[in-house]
Parts: sequence; structure tokens; C-alpha cells
Amino acid sequence: MTWKNHILSYKSYLKVERSLSPNSVTAYLQDVNKLVQFLQIKQLDLQPEDIQTAHITDFLEFINELGVSPYSQARIISGLKSFYKYLNYDQNLGHDPMSLIEAPKLGRKLPDTLDIHEIDELFGAIDMSTPEGQRNRAMLETLYSSGLRVSELIELQLSNIYEEMGFVRVIGKGSKERYVPIGKHAMKHIHLYCDHIRSHLNVQKGHEDFVFLNRRGRKLSRVMVFMIIKDLAAAVSLKKNISPHTFRHSFATHLIEGGADLRAVQEMLGHESITTTEIYTHLDKEYLQQVMREFHPRS
Repeated sequence: MTWKNHILSYKSYLKVERSLSPNSVTAYLQDVNKLVQFLQIKQLDLQPEDIQTAHITDFLEFINELGVSPYSQARIISGLKSFYKYLNYDQNLGHDPMSLIEAPKLGRKLPDTLDIHEIDELFGAIDMSTPEGQRNRAMLETLYSSGLRVSELIELQLSNIYEEMGFVRVIGKGSKERYVPIGKHAMKHIHLYCDHIRSHLNVQKGHEDFVFLNRRGRKLSRVMVFMIIKDLAAAVSLKKNISPHTFRHSFATHLIEGGADLRAVQEMLGHESITTTEIYTHLDKEYLQQVMREFHPRS
């Protein structure tokens, strides 16, 4: 049987025999589909009965690199364990690649991701009556909206924002460029910042095109972005240890938890293909926008 047939059979089992709600059924099926997407990315023509523990380990390493939190990883592992338990019960599969897989230890440290309520709380605590507050709101909205690295954020240039298309052009690691969707919330706050704050700064020579500037008219430093986020976390008494990368992880986690295609998230994050010899097909920009609209909490 193919993945499609196994998944349809599993779906019926969840609905009829386990009497799960539609939302629960969807969540279980998303866990299995994430593994299927991973196999497609790796160009592995394997059916459920061909999967070994090593394949599951590679898959978990892949989603970990995408920034999926330990809690979400545990949820995905639980879903895959349920799927293979069903296959062994109903299809006499003969082996279980999930039997040796353990969920990540959740009690050791707090996950470095934020839920949408924590993000709203952080953004809501920014003092929008100050020039720095308007800049910081625009900056953090952009960080979360597009999943940028801190280095990509401070290097973001006005000439690389294509508002009509809904994309920003990002120069990532190794000077490789990519186009990432940017949400309406982020664009709104970029406009507010540029029109009311940035336009009144004495911009220093060589810094004219950088989006986010300090009060002296120079582009922000990495350290300054870290400090802004640390101070904001302290202001709302957030117990988690967060950094600019936390917003990038949260961006990826929220998309994947919502059901977004792993390949689309990989593309937007600018991650290299897991297998360096693999030919990676870049996804259509319109499809990336569709993923953002459907699955990003602030779209």
C-alpha cells in the first residue's frame, strides 16, 4: 500500500474506532504528512513499511534545524508512534521504526519559542509614544513576520522591500539571496516608522538604505537588537530566555504547527538542503505567500 492508502485507512480508524474530533484527526494526519514531506525533500522513494529508525532520526534532526520547539517535536513523535502502532495492529507491518524513538526531554529547560499570546504581550509592551518604540515594533514585527536571522534584519535595505509583491529580498549566509513573504502587520509598522521617525533622522553617509537605524542615523548592531529584546522580556516579566533567534524559531514553529509544508518553511528560512548533493527545487513565490496567509498567526 502507498502512503496515501495507509493515511486514508488511518484517518478512518481515528474517526470511527477512536471517535476523535475533526481537529484531533487533522493534527494526527499532519504529523504523518510532515514525514512524507521530508521524504519528498530528501528524494527518498520509501513507503511506510520501508521506514527505519534511522530515517525517523534524520527527520527529527531536520525539523529541529527548522526551529521546531521540543514541545512540538514531542507532539509529532507522539503522532508518528500512533500511526505505526495502528499499522502494526491493522496491517501487520512487522516492525516499528518508532519503538526506539524517545520524545525530547521537556523538563530540562524552557523551549526557546514563544506562543502567539507571548508575542502579542511583548509587542503590546513596546512604548509606541517614543521614536525608539516605533522602530522596535517595526523591527520585531519584521523579525517574526519573515523569520529573519538577526544579521539579515540589521542588513535589510529599503531598496529590497517589494511591498507590491509582499516580499523582502534577504542576503543570507554565504551572500546567498532569497525572497521571503512579509506580512501586513510588519509592513504597516515599517511605514509608520519610516514616515514618522526615520524620515527625521540625520542619516549618516553609507547608511542611507538600511531600514533600521539608531538615533545617530547608523544601522543597528547585533548587540543592540539583543539588548532591545532582553529589556522587553524583562519589562513583561517573561521567564523564557529569548533572543532574536527565538522569533525566527517561533516563526517556523507556528507555521509548521499550523500545517505548513516543510519545504516552504525551509525555503523561507534560507536553510540549505539537508543533503548537499540533492537538487533542491525552489518553490514558487506565490505558493510561499499562500503558505504565509494560511498558516502564519499574524497574516
